[in-house]
Amino acid sequence: MNKITVKELMHWLDTQLQPHLFQDYAPNGLQVQGKPEIKKVVFGVTASLDLVEQAIAKQADAIIVHHGWFWKNEDTRIINAKYQRLAKLIKHDINLIAYHLPLDAHPLWGNNAMLAQVLGLRVNYVDNKPHTVGRDNLIWLGQTPQDEMTAQQFNEHLQLALGRAPLFIGDPEQRIRTVAWCTGGAQSMFEEAVLAGADAYITGEASEPVFHLAREYGVAYYGAGHHATERYGVQGLMRVMQERFPQLQLEFVNIENPV
Repeated sequence: MNKITVKELMHWLDTQLQPHLFQDYAPNGLQVQGKPEIKKVVFGVTASLDLVEQAIAKQADAIIVHHGWFWKNEDTRIINAKYQRLAKLIKHDINLIAYHLPLDAHPLWGNNAMLAQVLGLRVNYVDNKPHTVGRDNLIWLGQTPQDEMTAQQFNEHLQLALGRAPLFIGDPEQRIRTVAWCTGGAQSMFEEAVLAGADAYITGEASEPVFHLAREYGVAYYGAGHHATERYGVQGLMRVMQERFPQLQLEFVNIENPV
């Protein structure tokens, strides 16, 4: 049989990602119900109109993303851009599945784990688990690819690995060894990373206060791109899902985003 049921897929996903362990900003799991059986799945970072239209063109039965819909504190009305996205999804009977913090945190193929692989970071382990701190243990700790690098060398390394120049705040000549990272929009966790002993912190974005905190603490700050740091977890999930369900057709679609 070359299809599986949505119920079967959701049971497997929830078992792998354990969304019940997280206090999240949006519902995790099946967000919009579509056809009951699945053969083709499109993966992406964000459930934008572009991604929905590509899924339609590829005749997908489901979309799996990191950034779904129905975020806390957003307007709950189905109007404007939200209506356009949802109307197309429902018209074509496509399931929308999203996992936010659970996909950030997965120890083997979540966003933090995959970013470490892409950057060659040496993850610190405690009791055979990644050394993590902060809310929901979302900040990972590890070491630079080499025993010691200057902040500028590490900046150049990030640019080469991610294909874009990070926003770098700090002293280019600073020597760094211990690195903390949390993908996406985790600039508010910077101080927790500092207090955990990091010489450098990587996340996706920056806000005005981090400039001053980075200078005052003497810790290098890298805003490496929200999209750029979070495009790997869904691909890790896709590879594991392909191993579990080899009969399915799975495809990652990258919608470029400079933010």
